[in-house]
Amino acid sequence: MKIILKGACAEITEKKSRFIASVESVHSQDEADGFIQHTKKQFWDARHNCSAMILGERGEFSRSSDDGEPSGTAGRPMLSVLAGEHLTDVCVVVTRYFGGILLGTGGLVRAYSQAVQEALRACTIGERTDGFRLRIRTDYNGDGKIRYLLAQRQLPVTDTVYTDMVETETFVPDSTLSALKAEIIDKTNAKADFICEEKIRYALTDDGPVVL
Repeated sequence: MKIILKGACAEITEKKSRFIASVESVHSQDEADGFIQHTKKQFWDARHNCSAMILGERGEFSRSSDDGEPSGTAGRPMLSVLAGEHLTDVCVVVTRYFGGILLGTGGLVRAYSQAVQEALRACTIGERTDGFRLRIRTDYNGDGKIRYLLAQRQLPVTDTVYTDMVETETFVPDSTLSALKAEIIDKTNAKADFICEEKIRYALTDDGPVVL
């Protein structure tokens, strides 16, 4: 599942109606409800503050609200956008300032969906992963082999220390750890030690992994 590492807002205009989407990371229904109430207070003069949330390890809980819009034209489309991005622990509120022109059912669905999509583009999103912080020590001959193996598996190098030996740190998913260690031992002719193997949860982003 993917999670929001940094929330964001975005605004679109459709036939003079303003749609302001606010996205935030949340970890419980109480947090989500608090975010919804905070946004409603912020935009107290708006016609509608529609919302959607997905929570849980596998996104097993979801809820949405049309907040006075015709049934199924706001909350449900917003929820579909979140689910389509495989997001969890997320809440979005789309605030609408009515512009005086009716959009119709299809127009509302498109506008609320587009507003969420625009806000998500502005967010920092990462893929949540359970794994290990693995620190490997080897000689200088083994260093290049280890880096090659990490690159092949698209595993990040998060730290390197050079002394008489080379210590390299990487983040490894649960499913990859055993195979990676065996391959490192094989390719370095057993001239590598694993000096740290710490269980962590992290998220991969375009700027590198982030420990959660």
